[in-house]
Amino acid sequence: MDILDQITAARPTFSKGQKRIADFITTHTDKAAFMTAAKMGATVGVSESTVVRFAYELGFEGYPELSRSLQQIIKTQLTSVQRIAVTRDRIGEEDLLERVLTLDMDKIRRTMEEISHEDFEKAAAAIASARNIYVIGDRSANALARFIDYYFGLMFNNVRLVHTSSTSELYEQMVRVGPEDVLIGISFPRYSTLTVRACRFAADAGATVVAITDGSSSPLAKAANYLLAARSDMTSFVDALVAPFSLVNALIVAVGLLKEDEVAATFSRLEQIWSEYNVYQGPSPDVQ
Repeated sequence: MDILDQITAARPTFSKGQKRIADFITTHTDKAAFMTAAKMGATVGVSESTVVRFAYELGFEGYPELSRSLQQIIKTQLTSVQRIAVTRDRIGEEDLLERVLTLDMDKIRRTMEEISHEDFEKAAAAIASARNIYVIGDRSANALARFIDYYFGLMFNNVRLVHTSSTSELYEQMVRVGPEDVLIGISFPRYSTLTVRACRFAADAGATVVAITDGSSSPLAKAANYLLAARSDMTSFVDALVAPFSLVNALIVAVGLLKEDEVAATFSRLEQIWSEYNVYQGPSPDVQ
């Protein structure tokens, strides 16, 4: 049972003040998820300590844990229109540019503190030694998948970007996946059904699954051999994927260093081609 079901089931045992908190959370989950304990207390007419005790009553170690649980729910359930309203409440009259950049920096910092370095290193090693590297990221995560596909495609000749909106085509593109292969699955709330299915299919086929997602509660994590968790958030109707992009950058570099000689030879050849065909604009002549 999720936290809202838990609150509803326990409501008859609550005190009068706790019932007011419970009713506000279940009715206005989108607002409650981002409130401090003090603000929630002021909103429903109880003390801050009552709000904190309410979290303890539900089995949480403190109010911040309850808040994170509520945020996880709304990340997977809110529509784009509801996200816009939540963003307006969270940012209010603050400077929009400064607030969004500050939130992004915080997500990178928290990702750096929380990610498993062991899983990261093992994931990089598995990718470097894979027979084939499959990459899938649907919806907004498609930008991350294509970024990985672009760089790994330059580095290796065994990269396959899985891209489809059809379940049958998904399995057709992955029909040969097997124990010597790696699937990199990328998804953040709201989670893509296709990406979840791809991870499960690859895991059932014996492939190594690297999940780039927001944490162990993600449906991708259940099929993953290695979980690379990055903090994400919603900024209005936009998915905030700055931390996942930074993680992907690190993963590409780590794999490249493991295959340094091969990658250096490939890029040496590419530099010759880019120069010969004027792929990049050279220095502009001085204007007289």
